Amino acid sequence: MDDADSAARNAYWDPIPTARQIVAGWQRGPNELSIGTGSWEDRGWLNVPGPFYAGETDTGLNGQVYAPGLVLCGGEWGMEFVYRQPQTPAEVETLLRVAWDEPMGGYAWDGDAHWNEGSVRAWWAERARVREWIDGEVRTRAKSPAHYDRESVPALRDFAAHLDGPLERRLRGYLFRLAEGRAPDDGARLPEL
Repeated sequence: MDDADSAARNAYWDPIPTARQIVAGWQRGPNELSIGTGSWEDRGWLNVPGPFYAGETDTGLNGQVYAPGLVLCGGEWGMEFVYRQPQTPAEVETLLRVAWDEPMGGYAWDGDAHWNEGSVRAWWAERARVREWIDGEVRTRAKSPAHYDRESVPALRDFAAHLDGPLERRLRGYLFRLAEGRAPDDGARLPEL
């Protein structure tokens, strides 16, 4: 990958073509494979804007265990949410496997049909609330007697670093994708959040 590809990818990489290709490879017959039937209306507030999100999931911690760089549990009911949109084909496959194995089917990948400039900016405007939630969870889970709580602390810290670091540029790239229907080229002027 040259520097131009790297800069454009840093702004936004569209995981959906890769996801479609992976799912097509898994498909063995009509209606045999369900990746998720999550509902936009059930989406948890901690899901970062992007095509993938989780709504009603079980609390079995599968996403947190098998995709700790992408998924955490929390919010009102302790359900899973996507805190980082996948940035590589391997991450797409990991997230799709978690979604496929989710007993309640609460994952979905139609976020592009629902997010818009206003809702992405509104989510970003509430990032202090998200950061406050993360900080509280780190304090609580670090002291928890439950190993699965303590084991989630690195992912929570990763979420905080993502929120404080590259997420702004990626969301600006995502806004470009929503407005233009394509990922930004290197040098493209990205919309402000």
